Amino acid sequence: MKVKVISRSTDEHTKERSQDLQRVFHNYDPAIRPQEKAVEYVRALNAAKLDKIFAKPFVGAMDGHIDAISCMAKNMNHLVGIFSGSMDGDIRHWDIASRRTVHQFPGHQGAVRGLAVSTDGRVLVSCGTDCSVRLWAVPISTAMELDVSSDKSVEPLETYVWKNAFRSVDHQWNFDRFATGGAGVDIWNHNRSAPEQSLEWGTDTVISVRFNPGQPDLLATSASDRSIALYDLRMGKPTAKLIMATKTNSICWNPMEPFNFTAANEDCNCYSFDSRKLNAATCVHKDHVSAVMDIDYSPTGREFVTGSYDRTVRIFQYNGGHSREIYHTKRMQRVFCVKFSCDASYVISGSDDTNLRLWKAKASEQLGVLLPREKKRHEYHEAVKNRYKHLPEVKRIVRHRHLPKPIYKATGLRRTMIEAERRREEKRKAHSAPGSITSKPLRQRRIVRVEE
Repeated sequence: MKVKVISRSTDEHTKERSQDLQRVFHNYDPAIRPQEKAVEYVRALNAAKLDKIFAKPFVGAMDGHIDAISCMAKNMNHLVGIFSGSMDGDIRHWDIASRRTVHQFPGHQGAVRGLAVSTDGRVLVSCGTDCSVRLWAVPISTAMELDVSSDKSVEPLETYVWKNAFRSVDHQWNFDRFATGGAGVDIWNHNRSAPEQSLEWGTDTVISVRFNPGQPDLLATSASDRSIALYDLRMGKPTAKLIMATKTNSICWNPMEPFNFTAANEDCNCYSFDSRKLNAATCVHKDHVSAVMDIDYSPTGREFVTGSYDRTVRIFQYNGGHSREIYHTKRMQRVFCVKFSCDASYVISGSDDTNLRLWKAKASEQLGVLLPREKKRHEYHEAVKNRYKHLPEVKRIVRHRHLPKPIYKATGLRRTMIEAERRREEKRKAHSAPGSITSKPLRQRRIVRVEE
């Protein structure tokens, strides 16, 4: 006769140390777990609720400026350093870890409108409404190394005075050249006091200038005549121009897909374009209720952050029509500049109330060093949420955001206006001759024309 017995080895079940965890053996046979999907659904629901409970995105504010913050720049070679410029001409270097000013760069007599750091992280370029461009050596000391009584001010390496005020600046990747935007687009060299090239297409003020990270000689600009223009420095002339219905305030290239860029527009939306085909946007990002002032991509290229005149900061997926996150505080006023940190973990915003604010890129993310079991638990929660995200209850909890009352009312009003416009268009088409009125898709509706 054959007798079945349960045999367990003592070595497998005995803890080597008293602090060790007791080993648990699982049988993953689905036949003995008929309620597995129901249990996982409840876990996904609880994970979504826990995310809302622990969603505390605001880390801290950095105060020191005495006027509105107009521009920011990050140093790719220094994770915790960021530069900010204000409307009174003050430029500061901040240590994000301690949220303190490390250095000050006095010199501008008017508003600082543009900041850029060279690829090697050694030179800071600033420009402003005082018609000057200044080059500064970037100090490498941190807040911990500086004494309280030590002098934090830095003298400029070079000062170049030109004929017109400047609105923006950007540094070329891996080279010693930088571009400024004002009455036109000027290409400068570190070692020359006058521009190497001056590019112009139309006569309006250039608002934003951005070099392409993958093709360093390609340059995108936006101007106050509602245009977005692409320039090629090798040919020394513009290559394409896109006229939109409203003005574009800022442009940012996708660092992982350098042929794509996203434009922050006055009409409350952001538009993503493929630079090879400008006659239609690849995606329209909606949710803001006032003009979008600035935009910056995450280093991963999967999402970007926007700052708006409606006093909110939003985070969008690179291919998502609506924002996945919205940040706001009672004290924060109009947001003029935003940046992602170099490790994609934080977002920095600069606003009209003279403060820089530090936010978590993921609102419910746990800060500090995680134990392996904690990391595994977070990964499991993300997996079950992703698996059941299409179900109504999970989707409702994940998507819900508390909005300030003015934003909530403005969102409803904007929705009503868009719906009224859609009904008006339908009635116009219904009472016209067949084929006489054609409606454009949303991705082409705000584009007036493309010039080559």
